[in-house]
Amino acid sequence: MAGPVQSIERAAAILRLLAGGPRRLGLGEVAASLGLAKGTAHGILRTLQHVDFVEQDAATGKYQLGAALLHLGTSYLDVNELRSRSINWADALAARSGEAVRLGTPLEGRVLVVHHVFRPDDSLQTLDVGSLLPLHASSLGKVLLAFGTAPLESVLEFGLETYTRHTLVSPKALDEALAEVREQGWAAEVQEMSMGEAGIAAPIRGHGGLVVGAIGLSGPVERICDSQGRPLPNLITLLREAARAISRDLGAARW
Repeated sequence: MAGPVQSIERAAAILRLLAGGPRRLGLGEVAASLGLAKGTAHGILRTLQHVDFVEQDAATGKYQLGAALLHLGTSYLDVNELRSRSINWADALAARSGEAVRLGTPLEGRVLVVHHVFRPDDSLQTLDVGSLLPLHASSLGKVLLAFGTAPLESVLEFGLETYTRHTLVSPKALDEALAEVREQGWAAEVQEMSMGEAGIAAPIRGHGGLVVGAIGLSGPVERICDSQGRPLPNLITLLREAARAISRDLGAARW
């Protein structure tokens, strides 16, 4: 069998070095720490920068881990941290809106519900924590698709399953819907997953502004939407305020 590839080993060592420190590192510091020639270290750093695994600060010329690397895998933001940071805001959102609140993250081509606050009334409700929702037919999923947190390619590869006559099953229609989500900053699904049900969702961002999850309101369509089937503006406002608050707690800049 072929032996280890030296350039990959060196790239991995640079990434570990950048990940292990609390600050950005200059080219000389990287080279000296790993015993590399400056030219060699610079070539590897430039390659890592090209694929967005490393970022260079324009003012200082120093390097840090890039957004693309941070975005790989669930290790970027532990689901438990996302849930713990969101609990108080989700409870407050349910109380203020009068609707159920769910928090979602991507898992194996679907949306995993990691937190669920019941609608604050005496109606019979089922806990959704641990449930898997379709990405293309749920407001939570549309947010994750629109902002690249969940890959659209894998959803299209296996086809868009029909749940109701309102489900978006055309790649063109879904692409247009996701573009609208990015433009307005929130997503809606009206009877696309279940007749009589509707939902709206907004992105939750972490460090660097990356979308790491989504928070949403869901309930009967007549409670979420107006007579024209459009989500109620006051619910959208409450939802987006909660999403921004959680994002700030996770270290996102104001947005």
